[in-house]
Amino acid sequence: MRNVEIVVDDEPDPAHMRDGRELLGLYEGVPLTERGYGEPYLPDRISIYRGPIQRMSTSPRRQAQIVRDTVMHEIAHHFGISDERLADLGRGDAD
Repeated sequence: MRNVEIVVDDEPDPAHMRDGRELLGLYEGVPLTERGYGEPYLPDRISIYRGPIQRMSTSPRRQAQIVRDTVMHEIAHHFGISDERLADLGRGDAD
């Protein structure tokens, strides 16, 4: 991976919320599968949200697992894997 910024924010922007679910992470960018050859792109951004993860569990070990699963989920989006495909693979519940 290159040209990808990974950041930790306290809370997601309310505009990104859907179905009233807590958002753990967000991929913003153009997936590799949708890019044209030689076109310039801004850096992609993967945001991980501290607050929702801390509300899910007080266990540092469990929080670390949630972070890992969330980062992997958002990286999958960078590579063009949809939420539907992640669900088919049993990995769709991380965001």
